[in-house]
Amino acid sequence: MNKYISTWYLMSLNSFASMLVSRLGGLLFLLGKTLRFIFFLIFLLIITQKQQTIAGYTQSQAILFFLTFNVIDTTSQFFFREVYRFRQLVVSGNLDLVLIKPISPLFRSLLGGADIFDLFMIIPFIVATAWVALLQHPTVIDSILFILLIFSGLGIAAAFHILVLALGILTTEIDHAVMIYRDLTSTGRIPIDVYREPVRGFLTFIVPVGIMMTTPAKALLGLVSPFGVIFAFAVSGISILISLFFWQFALRRYTSASS
Repeated sequence: MNKYISTWYLMSLNSFASMLVSRLGGLLFLLGKTLRFIFFLIFLLIITQKQQTIAGYTQSQAILFFLTFNVIDTTSQFFFREVYRFRQLVVSGNLDLVLIKPISPLFRSLLGGADIFDLFMIIPFIVATAWVALLQHPTVIDSILFILLIFSGLGIAAAFHILVLALGILTTEIDHAVMIYRDLTSTGRIPIDVYREPVRGFLTFIVPVGIMMTTPAKALLGLVSPFGVIFAFAVSGISILISLFFWQFALRRYTSASS
């Protein structure tokens, strides 16, 4: 475990150093993410002022859902940013070098370099989420479930990214799969309850965006039953197992660039 932690730390330092070379690009990236966050927050405020509620949720509750989405989404991007660069490893043949190294190729491909610019966004998101969460006056148990279900949501995010890596090996296509993932997860900016069936069922049971993004905030509000909590953790675990199966399946069919 210590080997992987130290390896991740070194790879992240290298990633940070390479990103800091283009400071202007990094600043524009941060500006874009900040503006997108502000504009959608304004959109939420306008809607809740006109309609009073969104799917039965008050303004502060709707903001809690949005902030929870941003915490999970930005944290997953911070840790899994290397996935966005995986295609180059495959098409260049450098994946061969990764496979022969004494370290898990999945670890290298999934966690090969954190994104420092996302780190700058995570901290204010966590602070804002904690502040809005306290306004809901949750119980200790609800607060603990909220934190645990955020980690469960990150597990589902990890499973999605592992599936993208597997598709990258099989098809050498990463960008389109990532775009589909981003579009699907963006539906979790607001409570899944807003959507009608069958969209709501699709986003809950087929592509578990609702469990990933909405369930943690609902748990904080005391709106999730014990079965719902167990189901959320089960979906997270099963998603990871399925993604690992497809990763192994893709590796067995990987054709070395040197062959």
